[in-house]
Amino acid sequence: MLKSSAHDGLRFAFGTLTVLPVRVRRWDRGAARGGMLAAPLAGLVVGACAAGLGLLLLLLGAGPVLAAVASVAVPAALTRGLHLDGLADTADGLGSGKPAEDALRIMKQSDIGPFGVITLVLVLLAQVAVLAQLYGDSWAWGALAAVVSAGTSRLALTLTARTGVPAARPEGLGAAVAGVVPVPGALAVAAAFTIGSAAWGTVLGPYGAVHAAAAVLVALGAAELLLRRCVRRFGGVTGDVFGALEETAATTALIVLALAHR
Repeated sequence: MLKSSAHDGLRFAFGTLTVLPVRVRRWDRGAARGGMLAAPLAGLVVGACAAGLGLLLLLLGAGPVLAAVASVAVPAALTRGLHLDGLADTADGLGSGKPAEDALRIMKQSDIGPFGVITLVLVLLAQVAVLAQLYGDSWAWGALAAVVSAGTSRLALTLTARTGVPAARPEGLGAAVAGVVPVPGALAVAAAFTIGSAAWGTVLGPYGAVHAAAAVLVALGAAELLLRRCVRRFGGVTGDVFGALEETAATTALIVLALAHR
């Protein structure tokens, strides 16, 4: 039973958070709980693919900027741009200044408004700039940043799905995963991921562990601030909010690693 439950959780995580050919067999709260607990694993796979393509381009003689663009493009491709779309929609909703019901309606529209466009451009530029800097300084630091940021971004989803965080709508992916993860479980996954990131960071020097752990913790803090703002503004979370939190955590982790590495 536990084995089946774990498999369903992994299928849920990879089937909803990536475009990998994984069939989600269960959509109940139990599978959603396992999926959100396993979200960082999906992030690590995405990050490894991003780092792999970046390193391959460097090996073939490409410059750090092209490697950085590739490493940013891979997560977008492996999620069909779902999280970037959520970021843009959330920015439009927050920037609209309208009541919660109207803001949620704006977020559901298929078009992207000015707040969304500006936010997307700035976030993608920041991600490329950071990875270009790190790849230019050291291929190992660039790879570390790509993997840690991707894993941290999905860890933010685990924490967002904790009990006590309400859904803003009764339907949609946000409602399906809101509140499914017990707080102790979310904290345990966060602690394990932070320790694992720190352990990997040690191979890059005496301060690598501190830098990696700091990137995770600061990124989660930034995502938490945005989460609280969205809950106050919209009355809860939506699938778009999950995407916005993912991109916020990823970008923050990259920036912290760039600043720490300098």
